[in-house]
Amino acid sequence: MAERDPYQVLGVSRGASDAEIKKAFRKLARQYHPDRNDGSATAEAKFKEVQSAYDSIGDAKSRREHEQNQMFAGGGNPFGGRGGNMGGMGGMGGMDDILSQMFGGGGGGSQRRQQRPQAPQERGHDATAWLDVTPEQAKEGGGFNISYTQLIPGTHGSIDRKRKTLRVKVKPGSKNGSDMRLKGQGHGHPQGVNGDLIVKIRIDPGDGCRWDGNRIVKEVEITYSTLLLGGKVTVELPNGVKGKITIPPLSQNGDRQRINNIDLEFVLAETEKLTKKQKNALDALKDVGL
Repeated sequence: MAERDPYQVLGVSRGASDAEIKKAFRKLARQYHPDRNDGSATAEAKFKEVQSAYDSIGDAKSRREHEQNQMFAGGGNPFGGRGGNMGGMGGMGGMDDILSQMFGGGGGGSQRRQQRPQAPQERGHDATAWLDVTPEQAKEGGGFNISYTQLIPGTHGSIDRKRKTLRVKVKPGSKNGSDMRLKGQGHGHPQGVNGDLIVKIRIDPGDGCRWDGNRIVKEVEITYSTLLLGGKVTVELPNGVKGKITIPPLSQNGDRQRINNIDLEFVLAETEKLTKKQKNALDALKDVGL
């Protein structure tokens, strides 16, 4: 049985930050830990699946390798192009084409046949690589090394993986999500030329932040009482500046507030353990419908 997508296992989006992935992992690991489920075999299997998913996408390097490995998991012809018949004469255009190449025509050359239009050359799939840079590096530009896995035709129809490292030049002022195309550096084709390599630029938005389109989002944990009643909380921006923001009364989990081009997203703070006083207070809230 094929393994489930690790993003689905952890219940996070593909654009989730390291902090979001770690948070989701910790929550599920606690939920399915065998010690909390009386040794249930089902819970243990789920716990192992969650651990495996986190190992696959728990950090930026692991995610890049996972994404590259999954690009070709869909089956079919991994090298792209048309046709795909690699055996016999079918993939070479047939006997008429061979005779035409040898004699300039068909049927032994007694009568030249009308020349067929040349078919477009087969090419492999484009490969994708991600280049993570700091905001300063994106602003100044420069040369950077990237590594990626290239698929090339092997012997007897096999597929070989080749790890490649290239030097690329980033233009000054590059934006997050911009890309560069390196011709002929993509995946190979058994009967044609290589595809291209698409290098996508990802600018590190800062610790605890993530990209949402063209906007940087930083999660701010808010207690349930502050979400409902409002109040002030201390936040630290990616540049290290600290300050207090005002939470409006009756705020909702997921609401945002924009500060210095950063979207601060309100996230309900996790509570792993309740004191007796907190439990009594929650019981009282439940009695009045909250």
